[in-house]
Amino acid sequence: MVLGLFSLASANATAHEFSGFVGGEARVFSQSAIQPGQKDHSGSFVANPEYYHEFESGSSFTFVPFFRLDSADDERTHFDIRELTYLWLHDSFELRLGVRKVFWGVTEVVHLIDIINQTDLVENVDTEDKLGQPMVNLSLARDWGTVDFFMLPFFRERTFPGREGRLRGALVVDTDRAVFESAAQEWHTDWAFRYSNTFGDWDAGIYHFIGTGREPTLLPGADGAGNPILIPLYEQIHQTGLDLSYVVEDWLWKLEALYRAGQGNEDYFSWTGGFEYTFTRIYETSMDLGALVEVIFDERGNQATTPLENDIALALRLTVNDPESTEVLLGFVQDMTDNARSAFLETSRRFGDHWKLTVEMRASFSQPVSDLQFDQRADDLIQMELNYYF
Repeated sequence: MVLGLFSLASANATAHEFSGFVGGEARVFSQSAIQPGQKDHSGSFVANPEYYHEFESGSSFTFVPFFRLDSADDERTHFDIRELTYLWLHDSFELRLGVRKVFWGVTEVVHLIDIINQTDLVENVDTEDKLGQPMVNLSLARDWGTVDFFMLPFFRERTFPGREGRLRGALVVDTDRAVFESAAQEWHTDWAFRYSNTFGDWDAGIYHFIGTGREPTLLPGADGAGNPILIPLYEQIHQTGLDLSYVVEDWLWKLEALYRAGQGNEDYFSWTGGFEYTFTRIYETSMDLGALVEVIFDERGNQATTPLENDIALALRLTVNDPESTEVLLGFVQDMTDNARSAFLETSRRFGDHWKLTVEMRASFSQPVSDLQFDQRADDLIQMELNYYF
């Protein structure tokens, strides 16, 4: 259908744009691997081209394939279509057909309410990378707000590191043995509805999602040789989510909250929120420095499926505002129920018109045996990525 609409409209083509990037990445870990089968370090090649075409009507077509070739982990070597979308821009609505990515959320450390797309976990443990999601999205923008309807006809399973990959638990998640609560399995049609609007200095959004949960419950199992593994179970859930942000002078206040039913034996509530204060033009320079505080809470406590269930995050964000778009984010996360803590550094800088260097560092400290990140206690890493943009 998407290609058909594209062909009908191509006579009115006004632009063809081809962009994207290719690059290389190195992951260096501070300690040798401790889980059986893991390799110590890795290098990879990545390609993320993008084709964009806009018609005279304002409608457009976008195609964004993605490919990574990894030296250590076969599961991290993967291809995906991040976007393959036709946008029909009408005076009274916008209709998007195909594969695309949708992000919902306002906080920095945890993206709690983001649910349309599946997490591409082999890309990064920060859960910010997403797989392309097939969808029909009707958007209605009115004076009283914007309403989005989503029909999601096909489910994408989460990616997990393989036996040779780092940043995983002691047991490998066998994605070939995934099970579903719905008899339709990945062909179950999911639905979502979202309302968003701006009220003065407030931005607000609320949604409800019905369908296959993006976060699987990991069940103990065994492979063909009798070795213990984890089997992902994808349950049918109902989830209501809320996001709020409020800007007043140099303060940005933000909140995400959700209520989920259908995963596990009990419904639960979770939220994350805090503030960011920005010191502008520090020391009479062009640089801005933001101080960020966020709290993360999950009422499941120790039964939560995330290590961030009762934590506080502190961070500094330096924006140099130079021609090279230099940015630095340095953060620290402390569990408020035990001694588990972690730190992260994310920085990036452009070189010339085509090159960009991104460096990330992650480290964890004092994880107790009960912590979900205990199995990754040797996986402190430096990740460097150099990409050529065209």
